[in-house]
Amino acid sequence: MSRIKVSVIVPVYNTGKYVDECAPSLVGQSLPADEYEVIYVDDGSTDDTLTRLEKIAAEHPNVQVHTRPNSGWPGAPRNLGLRHAKGEYVQFVDHDDKLGPEALERLYEHAKRNDADVVLGKMSSTMVRPRRVFRHTVDACTIENDELMQSMSPHKMFRRAFVEEHGLRFPEGPWIMEDLLFVGAAYLKAERISILADYPCYYWLKRDDGGNNTQHRFNPRHGFWPNVRTIVRQIKDGTTPSDDVDALQNRLLHRYYHVEVLSRAREPEILREDPAEQRPRFDAAREVALEEFPAAVREGLPAVSGVRAELLERGDFDGAVAFAERVREVQARGELGQPRWEDGRLVADVGLSLVRGDGEPLVLVQRDGKHWLDPELLGGVPGTEDGWEVRDPFRLAYAELVVKDRDREDWWYPEGDLDVRLEPLGEGRCRLVASGRLTLDPERLAGGRPLERGPHEVWAFVHLLGIDRMVRMTGVGPENTPAATPALTGGRLALPYWTAGRAQLTLDVGPRLRKLGPDTAGAAAANSARGRHSLPLPYVAAAASTAPAAVKVTVSTLAVDAELVAEAGVAHLRLPARLQLPPGRHPVTLPKAPAPVAYAVVRNGALLRLEGPAYRPGTARRLVDLVRRTR
Repeated sequence: MSRIKVSVIVPVYNTGKYVDECAPSLVGQSLPADEYEVIYVDDGSTDDTLTRLEKIAAEHPNVQVHTRPNSGWPGAPRNLGLRHAKGEYVQFVDHDDKLGPEALERLYEHAKRNDADVVLGKMSSTMVRPRRVFRHTVDACTIENDELMQSMSPHKMFRRAFVEEHGLRFPEGPWIMEDLLFVGAAYLKAERISILADYPCYYWLKRDDGGNNTQHRFNPRHGFWPNVRTIVRQIKDGTTPSDDVDALQNRLLHRYYHVEVLSRAREPEILREDPAEQRPRFDAAREVALEEFPAAVREGLPAVSGVRAELLERGDFDGAVAFAERVREVQARGELGQPRWEDGRLVADVGLSLVRGDGEPLVLVQRDGKHWLDPELLGGVPGTEDGWEVRDPFRLAYAELVVKDRDREDWWYPEGDLDVRLEPLGEGRCRLVASGRLTLDPERLAGGRPLERGPHEVWAFVHLLGIDRMVRMTGVGPENTPAATPALTGGRLALPYWTAGRAQLTLDVGPRLRKLGPDTAGAAAANSARGRHSLPLPYVAAAASTAPAAVKVTVSTLAVDAELVAEAGVAHLRLPARLQLPPGRHPVTLPKAPAPVAYAVVRNGALLRLEGPAYRPGTARRLVDLVRRTR
């Protein structure tokens, strides 16, 4: 019998049909079934969940089901799963999420190759933005890599011996943020942490009934604020205090201050919730901020976050609301130059900036050798009448491009970085901008592999002055029109276009949505394949060595298997030499194309040549055709 490499632990409670939706991704892994086990732990479900689980276990020998009285939270079921686990590694999965088909095999191999205690697998989600911690695969790091704090969910692979050695367990009962306590402890103890970013391992999905959203987050029974204190103290106990804003402890605590505390004083929460409910949260957040977080954490905040923290810790709820209303109006503006193909990659110049609600740039005012935050952003905010100094405009500032696979919710990072700089605007004003170049390689973007078939949207994420925004990358072309020449790449056509409604740059690989044909009307219209069976089309051959792309065409009423072939940097449509059609000039249409892209001239069942729609043969050509027809 093979040894168990991985134990998958799944806590469940009143999951119903979502058990059946998740199960295929667990029992259908590429890792052999006798090398991993799936451990379901039912936390006292009152619906038909247990019956569904038992049916799955009956059909799959590597699935086991355990039950326990309801505890009210996933911690206790996960701990019970750990007691039953036999795998060298354990992987936690929630009952309504999914694993990528090769997730366990890839994660285990990455863990073994790097002797890792913890492995973070790339997460895809319908609920949160992409996290830059998954931008690159990392063989080995430690908690010194504070980007790990962007991923605090328990959906990771842990070496079981490491978990047992350090007695790592989830708090039990209705203990909100139990995952932060467990994962934080693991990060602090781990000698080697690995990141697998080149394959989507975990799909964190939004349920249609909202059941996987954290509800009753601030219910006193769940102890939100005492739990925040416990988690913060765990970090402080495991690191060295320092007055340096960039010391490890302060960098780690920044995550909790920003996410768990400062969120109570910022948009959207402070504007969305009933003030009668939000004010007590605000006051509790202020108390925790003052009592648990060193001053260096606040001093290390970028400018806008610094204003929020000042209002919070001063207890100025109305001022925090007024500031949140101003900041809410700030948007990111992303602009692309004309996309083009270079060496098999779609490239375009990129510019990103922040604009106020009135459409004007969010500026910094230069005065007395210092930078001051845009006065328009501070209007009506108590305590900022004299302005707010921006000591370091580049503090935690960055911007990055991301490409979203619309069909699968996968996010990929194009190669290259964007530079953040100060751009002078005149009259003592400047603004932060990010610029660079989009370089999208359809054959390597998906973790070194070709992109899947379908539409892929270009987005950007910006974090400037403490304001973070996701923005669609739009450009110069009209909506729902080609953005660049279609390209033959890796045996497929890739069609760049500006989407309808938003003019966002999107690349349809395959293609799945875009129609072929109309884009050929110009350059290929008058072409003729003289004596050959192929016709040059205005599609770029993105790489000289690219393989032919198989394509279905219709010649008159005959369905034909054709090819798009790269020749001298241009894609040629190639048809078979023999066509069972009557003599004449027959229209050739591509899938979904409303008009012919070519005409096939046929004599005696043989293809004489292909012609563009506007091609008109001269007297000599007609004579040659007549002679061939006579023969």
